Amino acid sequence: MSESFLSQPYFHSEAAAYGFIEARLWANGVICPHCGEIGKAGKLGGASTRIGTWKCYGCRKPFTVKVGTIFESSHIKLHLWLQAIFLIASSKKGISSNQLHRTLGVTLKSAWFMAHRIREAMKDGSPGLLGGGGSIVEADETFMTPKKGEKVKAAGHHRAKVVSLVQRDGKTRSFHVANVDAANLRPILMANIAKDSHLMTDGAGHYRPIGKEFDLHESTNHQTKEYAKPSKVAGVSAHSNTVEAYFSVLKRGITGTYQRVSEQHLQRYVDEFDFRFSNRKSLGVDDATRADRLLMGVVGKRLTYETTRG
Repeated sequence: MSESFLSQPYFHSEAAAYGFIEARLWANGVICPHCGEIGKAGKLGGASTRIGTWKCYGCRKPFTVKVGTIFESSHIKLHLWLQAIFLIASSKKGISSNQLHRTLGVTLKSAWFMAHRIREAMKDGSPGLLGGGGSIVEADETFMTPKKGEKVKAAGHHRAKVVSLVQRDGKTRSFHVANVDAANLRPILMANIAKDSHLMTDGAGHYRPIGKEFDLHESTNHQTKEYAKPSKVAGVSAHSNTVEAYFSVLKRGITGTYQRVSEQHLQRYVDEFDFRFSNRKSLGVDDATRADRLLMGVVGKRLTYETTRG
């Protein structure tokens, strides 16, 4: 019988968790978060010394691997943080704060805050453009949960709107937008997609002028039930089914797992779903690798409780 992944020592031991995180975040040598010196620190080992404490011999200040990460100032044990990271990274449609609270044995407030910090680590911080070199990028928008008590008569009556850009063989980026029109969508597409990309959308009119900015723009007419067609590029199918598949997961997660998400926090939730879809199984990423990639994003992502309230 194969061993459960969650049986790894760093999920159960605070000391092992520190060692695991240090090995990944400091792969090229211990980094002092105060002065930036690399490899000029020694580990403190006194009986009264906190686990994982180092001292920099450059600036003479003590520190741990938690400083400057989402873990800083948290009193929750690091091995519980690693459990939470794995659970969120491996749950295709997300995991609620209530479930984290019950599974990890922390308070509901702590579980909610942990989840938001982890979503901050999932945010795509890379400046690179999607697509390029003829790569296919699909763009589409969806409408989220209607306002409480609102009778939905048309798509425009929905409370929140999200536009998503999905590179078929790569990353996904989504944005909470005020309105779905060319004025709002054009700056997003131009700032995130390389002009030498193959843009694919549905037949919505707001994509027509934007599509002219790219090397090639193809669309399908969903009103006539056209969902895929041969592309002008040989061996390629023109469709926006990949981004539609992303919306399917996103909306099932929001309504089924989180049930209702405020507009204030919606962008953090779509960042979470973006991360998992950008690191999905069909791209060769398993749960353990996805969790490891999430861990690599914890640096420089401080988030205080005050900034998450509301």
